Amino acid sequence: MPATNKRVTAADVARSLGLSRATVGFVLNNTPGQSIPQSTRKRVLDEAQRLGYRPNPAAQALRRGSTRLVMLLLPDWPMESSMAEFLDEVSYDLDQAGYTAVTYTRRAGSRARPLWERLHPDVILGLGELNAAEARSARDSGVRSIVTLPIASSAVVVSGTVEQVRHLHARGHRRLAFARPVDERLGDLASARLDAAQATAAELGIEPLEVRSVAAGDGSAARAVEAWRDSGITGVVAYNDFVAALVVGAAVRAGIGVPAPLAVIGHDDSEFTEAFVPTLSTVRMEMSGLVRYVTEMALYGAGQLKAPPQEAGPDFVVIRREST
Repeated sequence: MPATNKRVTAADVARSLGLSRATVGFVLNNTPGQSIPQSTRKRVLDEAQRLGYRPNPAAQALRRGSTRLVMLLLPDWPMESSMAEFLDEVSYDLDQAGYTAVTYTRRAGSRARPLWERLHPDVILGLGELNAAEARSARDSGVRSIVTLPIASSAVVVSGTVEQVRHLHARGHRRLAFARPVDERLGDLASARLDAAQATAAELGIEPLEVRSVAAGDGSAARAVEAWRDSGITGVVAYNDFVAALVVGAAVRAGIGVPAPLAVIGHDDSEFTEAFVPTLSTVRMEMSGLVRYVTEMALYGAGQLKAPPQEAGPDFVVIRREST
């Protein structure tokens, strides 16, 4: 057959064989209760394969009342290693339950149609609330359930930062700084972590953290470490491992020793933390409980579980390496 972009339909198969559309449809859909000879079934299936017939996903979904899609609705954050790991594990667990996970990032001012209007997922799992217009659009698109997840809640966002401060305090540091990123998309998260760091410092009876923003390639990390050295800062709480690497690299190039006189701890336990020199201390999120909770929330939203699961979040573990 000549190459074509036209989808081969059941009607095409029926026309090629000289059979009725109903008979071919019964075979291709494996409709129960139909007395169709085995020889006819074989002819239909062989011809469908020869013509390149593929089931229409929309039609299948209409028949069974489900697309078996779960949409993870993400805020406009950079895709950091911890988020990538979380999404990979949730996708795997949903796949084992017979569902496909798709991700969709909401961006301010987007002019594209919402992805749920095109894919019609059974469930939307949102990291944060949908506004009224978004929720109405999702419902009108046939979304069965909209579930708001607690992943963006304050406890999940800041608990690791509390552990960072406590770790440096336990190592004897009493003058601390906070290194935050310059990416505006991370502004709210960075501010939440900074607030948690300041609150933890107050609980421990140490001075408020000095704060500087650092970025790659603009000299801000070099200026920060020199200022911290001059003001007697001995420990740095970094927003994440990338920021920690910027700080450690700038300190080493400036001849400032790590971990003495300047200790640095990151967040997320990214893959490069052990390859970096010196290796980076960090906080790892153990996400098995959170992944199980999110997966079960999706299945509950899809009607596969009778009761909602018990809420669970990640555990935070300090991984001490050479930088502290």
